Parts: sequence; C-alpha cells; structure tokens
Amino acid sequence: MNRDLKRAILNSLKEKGHSADPIQFQRLAGDGSRRIFWRIVMQEPGTSLIAMSNPPDDPAVRRENRAYLKIGMHLRQRGIPVPEIYGYDLTSGWFIMQDLGFTNLQDAATSGDDLLPLYEKVLGHLFRLQMEGAAGFDPSWCCQTGRYDRTVMLRYEADYFKEAFLGRYLGVAEDGPDLGPAFQHLAETASEADCRFFLHRDFQSRNIMVSRGNIGFVDWQGGRLGPLGYDLASLIIDPYSRLSQAQQKTIYQRYLDLIRDHDPTWVEAFERYYPYLAIQRNLQMLGAFSYLTQVMNKSYFESYIPAALKTLETLLQRVRDREIALLRDLVTDLKGHKKILDNPGRGG
Repeated sequence: MNRDLKRAILNSLKEKGHSADPIQFQRLAGDGSRRIFWRIVMQEPGTSLIAMSNPPDDPAVRRENRAYLKIGMHLRQRGIPVPEIYGYDLTSGWFIMQDLGFTNLQDAATSGDDLLPLYEKVLGHLFRLQMEGAAGFDPSWCCQTGRYDRTVMLRYEADYFKEAFLGRYLGVAEDGPDLGPAFQHLAETASEADCRFFLHRDFQSRNIMVSRGNIGFVDWQGGRLGPLGYDLASLIIDPYSRLSQAQQKTIYQRYLDLIRDHDPTWVEAFERYYPYLAIQRNLQMLGAFSYLTQVMNKSYFESYIPAALKTLETLLQRVRDREIALLRDLVTDLKGHKKILDNPGRGG
C-alpha cells in the first residue's frame, strides 16, 4: 500500500473515532480484477475493516468506482446484505467498508458439509436482492449498460467467448464455423425474458460471504436491471463450487419454489428462458477464464476451463434449437482439443 493511500485511510479511520495505533494492513489474495484489497485489523479485539484500492486511471475505472459506490449504497439502504461503506475517495479510487469475514461460499461448498440449508439461505437473499434491489434503482449508476440486453449478450459474452476462448486460448476461431447466427438466436431468445429485476451479474460463490450463519454479497459494481434467471445460473453452474448435477437440480427447484410462492404466473416464463440465460453466462465464464489466463497471467483460472466447457456442452444439448446446432457440435468437438485434454481441470 502506498504511503498516500495509507495516510488517507488512517485519517478517515481517525475521523470515525478509531484508534490508528496499533493497526495492521493485511493484503488479501487477488482474484479476477485489478482491484487490491486489504484487511485492516483494528486495536479493538475482533474488529476489522476492508480497504479497497482501484486507481481511476481511465474512464472505465472511474465509472466502475462510481457504480460501486452508488449501487452499494442503494443496496444497503434496501436492506440487502452488502458491506456498509464507511469512507471513500473517488478521486483516488479507495473505499473503506465493513468486513464480512474470511469464508466465502466456495470454501463452504467444498467443505463436505450438507449444502442445501446454506444454499436455501443464499437463495432467499438472492430473491430479495433481485426484488428489492430493483426498487428505486437508477440505471445511470451503472458502469456499463443500464440493463442486461442484447448488446451485453453479444459484445461482452458471445464475442468474449469467441475472441478470448476460441481465438486467443484455443486458436480455433478463424478455422471454425460461422457462429454469428447461433449467437444472435441465443441473444434474441434470452432478451425476451422480463428484465425488471436487479441483476448482480457475477453472482458466483467467491462473491458470496458466509460468516456465523450470515450471508453477504460483494462485487456488485456490475449490477444493472435484468432477468431473474441469470444470477441463479451464475450460482448453479459456478465451477468454483463443484456442485453435482443432483445438487444443481435441487437448488434450481428450491428457487422455483420461491418464484411460485411469490407469483405462480412467473414460473412458465422463467423456465422458458433460464436455459438461454445459463448458456449466456457460460459463454461469459469461458471468455473470462481464458482472458485471465492468457492476458492477465492468472494461470490458476485455467484449471476451471474444462468444467465450464463440460457444463456448456450439457446446456447446449438440452436446448435443441436448430439455430444453435453449429455451436453445439463445435463445443462437443472441443472436448478433444489438446489444450483441454492436457488440462487436468478442477470441478465438474
């Protein structure tokens, strides 16, 4: 942590009545972003905060930081379990916030314990996030688009998959079939889903904290309005948590129960569009894992590619639309690609 940032954080803490001596800054392990996090261990026993630094070096980062602030404050006001933001400086790009603990859902999901009660609790909070988060939400807060639409599906998911995974990672984009019509069909169908809900857009196990039976959500800066099914798909097909097919089906049915209890007329449309939203999420995941591996040199993400590819194949086999036949066949063939075969992988 540079001296100016540390001084600014210490001054902010003093203004809020915290003693700055003794205090420890513990840098946390990075993940898929350029942001840097520290745990601030305070003088008071058992008291800690989280500091985040995301220097606004370009307009995109400035928009991201503003979205982090505006959406985070909104969700907190709506009673959603996101950390309270205690201090921030958008000019320098730092935030001080509540510490939600050491354990995320990935840790809990791979512990061997009975997961259903925990996932049921997560689902309850997810449904509240989607409903309450949409109330009073201002799309101008968003850093990318105000809602999840065809632009997002094609540019940031389908094209991301093609360029980062098929092109940069596997090197097969130029020689493969024309996937444009398949991507268009997927996006057109998925875009018919009702988009009046709050969408986290990265609702995976590393962004869900579990502490003393409490659930908390982080990394909401990509939030916008969107359909119900996308965040559920992110949770269910997340390769980090390594859920079995039976577990995935049970979690899906539990969420369906929540919808049915709220409004039974929503169920048919939800089931109709969920597979397409799940495929869209899967395309995004493979693009992200490939980009992080090849461009960001975060090679540990490569081990999740085989499981994500297997999940995509399963989803495409369930959606038998003739318009996506070329994509379906290509993904099946890719299982035999040397780079996939040589990757021992994780999850699945």
